[in-house]
Amino acid sequence: MKINTNFKDSVFTKLFSEPDLLRELYCALGGASLPHDVPVSINTLENVVFMDLYNDISFEIGGKLVVLIEHQSTINPNMGLRLLLYISRVLEKIITGKNLYSEKQLSIPWPEFYVLYNGEKPFPDEKALRLSELFENPQDLGLPKKTNPLLELEVKVININEGRNSELLNRCKKLSEYTVFMAKVRELKKEMENKTEAVKEAVKYCHKYAILKEFLEIHASEVLNMLLTEWNIEDAKEVWQEEAWETGHSAGHTEGKREIAKNLLSEGFALEVIQRTTGLSLEEIQKLV
Repeated sequence: MKINTNFKDSVFTKLFSEPDLLRELYCALGGASLPHDVPVSINTLENVVFMDLYNDISFEIGGKLVVLIEHQSTINPNMGLRLLLYISRVLEKIITGKNLYSEKQLSIPWPEFYVLYNGEKPFPDEKALRLSELFENPQDLGLPKKTNPLLELEVKVININEGRNSELLNRCKKLSEYTVFMAKVRELKKEMENKTEAVKEAVKYCHKYAILKEFLEIHASEVLNMLLTEWNIEDAKEVWQEEAWETGHSAGHTEGKREIAKNLLSEGFALEVIQRTTGLSLEEIQKLV
């Protein structure tokens, strides 16, 4: 199955591409109150193929560096590691031209990480994912147990499905309307065989009730392409997983399974899913990582 993997924007990133909306969204997420003239500088990475992130926004606001990622379906337990790699690239952009080796201490923005979850599987209102959860147990390595890891990154995952985190959604009108629109799209997608018609009907519904009205009037065709692309990616991943199982089963040898595991890793599948798919041990898969 071939898909357009170069598609850059999602509906979420397109909607929140304006500094004023990002300021409102950030204040809602952090429970903060910032002046309307606080500058917002968007520094989202482009063409970050190795991250496989087409729905991320990175921006600076009030001395803080915020990386915000909206997920369509599932939560990746490796998000802490993925964001560590991502923030390294963003910081590299920020300090370009500055001397890392000078005696003068550099100043960098305070980092914050958010994931807005709107998938269909049950998920709590809020949950923290930590980089340290991926670390090897120091005792298994013959090292003394340490209370705190020397490297940490925490991601706050927030469920924005309808009926969840109502206080947050009330603080950000556009996020609330986005949630309603996506819920309507999902509802009609289940009811109608034609995905294109499902999106069109969702747009008509939102136009009738003044939900993201101006945004959808301007970007209706783009929104259709974005959603169809995202669905194609999800469908393709399911096909890849099925094909991976068939290939591994017929190959009947470890090397073939390792190649399948490498492909699934590159697509961002969780280690547990790869283990179930290939039959390899977690230790073997971690070596491939």
